[in-house]
Amino acid sequence: MIESDMQVVLAMLLYFVVVVVIGFVYAKRSNSSSEEYFLGGRGLGPWLTALSAEASDMSGWLLMGLPGVAYFTGASDAMWTAIGLAIGTYLNWKFVARRLRKYSEKAGNAITVPDFFSNRFHDTKHILMTIAAVIILLFFTIYTASCFVTVGKLFATLFGWDYGVMMVIGAIIVFLYTFMGGYLSVCTTDLVQGTLMFLALATVFVGSVTAAGGVENTVTFLQNIPGFLSGTEIATPLLDEAGNQLVEGNEPLFGPAGTYGLITIVSGLAWGLGYFGMPQVLIRFMSIRHSDEIKKSRMIAMIWLVVSLSSAVCIGLIGRAVIPTEFLSQSAAESVFIVLSRMLLPSFFCGLVVSGIFAAAMSSSSSYLLISGSAVATNIFKGLIKRDATDNQVMIVARLTLTAVLLLGIFLAMDQNSSIFDIVSYAWAGFGASFGPLMLCSLYWRRTTLPGAIAGMLTGAATVVIWKNLIAPLGGWFAVYELLPGFVLALVVIIVVSKLTKEPSKEVTDDFDTYMELDV
Repeated sequence: MIESDMQVVLAMLLYFVVVVVIGFVYAKRSNSSSEEYFLGGRGLGPWLTALSAEASDMSGWLLMGLPGVAYFTGASDAMWTAIGLAIGTYLNWKFVARRLRKYSEKAGNAITVPDFFSNRFHDTKHILMTIAAVIILLFFTIYTASCFVTVGKLFATLFGWDYGVMMVIGAIIVFLYTFMGGYLSVCTTDLVQGTLMFLALATVFVGSVTAAGGVENTVTFLQNIPGFLSGTEIATPLLDEAGNQLVEGNEPLFGPAGTYGLITIVSGLAWGLGYFGMPQVLIRFMSIRHSDEIKKSRMIAMIWLVVSLSSAVCIGLIGRAVIPTEFLSQSAAESVFIVLSRMLLPSFFCGLVVSGIFAAAMSSSSSYLLISGSAVATNIFKGLIKRDATDNQVMIVARLTLTAVLLLGIFLAMDQNSSIFDIVSYAWAGFGASFGPLMLCSLYWRRTTLPGAIAGMLTGAATVVIWKNLIAPLGGWFAVYELLPGFVLALVVIIVVSKLTKEPSKEVTDDFDTYMELDV
């Protein structure tokens, strides 16, 4: 291994050591009870809550998937998706965070999202809880696989190492510190990782502008690509039979700009709806120290998000000017951040910066593993199978679940040509449509009933799967991002079924009428 590679590896190893130490530090406290393990004892401060929520939410998709889309087809797809995410993040912090923090404690001190839904509707048969846990297990396994793909691509691009081997090693590292330290270790590493991601994006953005010869030269180059910088058109790479972009000399070949119409703009903006149903974000709202600190957290989160999303999109665009023929497919283009980091930065600093990618994958996959474990252990095992289970038994089941999700995630991530953006979009739609409408109705509509909640959750999940695989291929308006029809149909079903079924009991409505009075 050459000296520059050694410096990159050294920087990354230092980062890994910090992460593992954090896991050990929090291991004893986290294992004191299931509430500590899964929710950190509801003791997170505003900075930890904000950066943990955003780092776990964005994952390696922010540093690889989003820049890759911008590099390959230009600004429109990446830009409208980023705008939708920024709007959705703000609305989620504004209208869900404070209410969920209070209501989750009122509703039997719920420590997971399925717990909250079940306790909110006094579901003594745990039907809602079980459905929610199964949905979490399904879509988080897909989500976890996207993070493992990120890790494999990172090391394959940096050092030319075997994708499969490095993907598995990265997955095991994530598993170990999640297994040991629980929620507190995950959130504390998220604070470190969120800071590192932010600095990495800002650094590479500034460096890539310089490498491209300044803003004016960059814009001039990109304007020569039809539709590349437009918000209402999309660049159209000319592809060969294998699906790779054609190159002539040192110039990538593009056809006439494609139309980026209303349906695709709506699809991009629809990403914002997903936030209302993201368990990894909602659980952060439930764990903040006090609801009065939500406002400060929201400000921190929004500054982090806007700067990070803007930098990620710009890195992809500028990357096309700096290395125009380096990547000939969207999957390959997801490595543009890594290659630019290697080109622009001293080796040791490059190691720290690309650790941001591993940081992103780790922060997200650890959250997904932990929430999957809590869903099965708390909501299925203790909630349905063995209601007198001890905390120790619950945590054993949780860790067995972590192992199962790890193995399934590794299996799904074995394809090196998987697109991180596509994998994430599917899981994002699944959670947004399944949980989002129900979360809003649970917090704001007194008349929501248990049958309505069950019907809405099932409708959202089913619509995403059916729309993605059977309806979207029809094209036209049917090609809209599956989250939008899934969200709308689920919301309609919740309202209709709730209106047609018996009103909630007095106990349920009393909880609803008084939960905002809690000083928590």
